[in-house]
Amino acid sequence: MNYHRFFLILIARWKIILFTLLATVMTTLVVSLLLPNNYRSTATVLVTTKGPDPVSGVTMSAPMMASHLATQLDVIRSTQTRLMVVDQLKLDQSDIAKSYYQKSESNLDIRNWLANSLIKNLYLDVARDSTVIHINYTSTDAEFASAVANAFAYAYQEINIRLTAEPSQKAASYFTEQLNDLRSKVEIAQKKLTQYRDEKGIIDADLRLDVETKRLNDLSFQLVNAETGLIGGSNQNDEATSIARDPIITSLKVELSHAESKFSEIAQKYGRNHPSYKGASAEVGKLRSELNNHLRSTNKNSASLISELRAALEVQRNKVLTLNRSRDELQLLTREVESAQQAYNSAMQRLNQTDLEGKSNLSSVSILDTAKVPDKPDSPKILLNVLVSIFLGTLLGLSVALIIEMVDQRVRSAEDLVDVFQAPVLGVVQWGKPKQKGLKLNSWLSLFQTRNLTSK
Repeated sequence: MNYHRFFLILIARWKIILFTLLATVMTTLVVSLLLPNNYRSTATVLVTTKGPDPVSGVTMSAPMMASHLATQLDVIRSTQTRLMVVDQLKLDQSDIAKSYYQKSESNLDIRNWLANSLIKNLYLDVARDSTVIHINYTSTDAEFASAVANAFAYAYQEINIRLTAEPSQKAASYFTEQLNDLRSKVEIAQKKLTQYRDEKGIIDADLRLDVETKRLNDLSFQLVNAETGLIGGSNQNDEATSIARDPIITSLKVELSHAESKFSEIAQKYGRNHPSYKGASAEVGKLRSELNNHLRSTNKNSASLISELRAALEVQRNKVLTLNRSRDELQLLTREVESAQQAYNSAMQRLNQTDLEGKSNLSSVSILDTAKVPDKPDSPKILLNVLVSIFLGTLLGLSVALIIEMVDQRVRSAEDLVDVFQAPVLGVVQWGKPKQKGLKLNSWLSLFQTRNLTSK
C-alpha cells in the first residue's frame, strides 16, 4: 500500500473515521464528567543525612544514600506505619468505615483492612539527588486527603524514632547482662592477683628482683676473689699476690725482708757464735715461722670462706630463679586483670552509647510542609482527557477504516486495475459533471494518476 492508496482510503472512509473520533471523545467526556472529583494533598518531609548522627556519631556515605532513601519509602509504606495512621485518625471507630468493612466481608480485622485500603491511594516520590520525600494521598474528600497525608508524615517521623530507640534499648539490656558477667571476671582476676601477691610477699617484683640480682652478682664477685686469693696464697714466691691478698702477710714479708737484710750484714761482720749473729738468725726464723703459720691459717680460712660463698651463691641463685618465676606468673595474672578490665570498659562505653540512643527522641526526619486542604480537584482532568481522547480516537478511527477496507476491498484508482489485471490503463472515464469545489482536487488526482501510468 502506497501513500496514494492510503489517501484514497481516508477520503472514502472519512465518515467512519469521524464517527469513531467523535464517539471516543464523547465517551471520554461523559466518563470524565461522571467520575467523582478526586483531591490530592501532599506533605513534604526531609530525611537528614548531612553530618554525623547526633547520638552515635556515624556518618552516612554518599553511595548509601540511594538505598537509604529507598528503604525510607518502604518504611512509609510499611504496615506498622499504616496502622499508626489508622490509630491517629481513629478510622476504626468511624461508622462509615465500619459499614464498608462489613460489606467487604474480609478475613482481616478492621485495623489491618483499613491499613491495606490506605496504601491504594498513597503515592510517594523523591526528586533526583534530593532527600526530600513527597507524601501524596488522593481521596474524594479534600479534608480526608489532607488529614491522611499529614498522619503519614507524623507516623513516619515517629516510626523513625522507634526504629532507632527500640534496637538500642534491647542492646542496652543485653550489654547490662554482659556487664555483670564482665564485672565478675574482673573481680575474680583481681582477687587472684592480690592473693598471689600476699602469698609471695611481693610489693614490687621488679625492684626486689633487681636487689636480689645485685646480691647474686656481689656473691659471685666475692667467690671469684676468694678463689683467686687461695690460688695466689699457695705460691709463696708470688709477692704481688700475697700483698694483694692479706695486709698482715704483707707486713710480715716486709719485716722478714728487713730482718734478712740485717742478718746478712751481721753475718758478714761476725761469726756464727757471736750473740748478734744468733739474735739476728733467731729473729729471721721467728718471722719466717709466723709468716708460714699465718699463710696456712689464711689458706684454711679461705677454703672455708669459698665453701660458704658457694653455698650462699647457690641459695641466692635459686632465690633469683624463684623470683623470676613469680614475676612471670604475676605478669600473667596482671595481664588477665587488664584484659578483663579492658573488656569491661568497652562494654561500659557501648552500654552508655546504646542507653543514650535508646533514650533519645531525636529523629532524622523533619516535616517541611504539612498537607493543606486542596481547593481544586486533582482528577479527573477533563481538558487533558479530551486531548488524549482526540489523539487516541484518531488512531482508532484510522485503524477501523483500514480494517474495514481489508474486509471490503474496492477499486479506488487505476493502479488497482493494473495490479489486478496486469494490463495498462488507456484512459479514465468520469461520470457526471464534477463539482466546482472538487475540480481542482480531481484535476490534481487525474494528473497524479497520469504520471503514475506514464511511469509504468
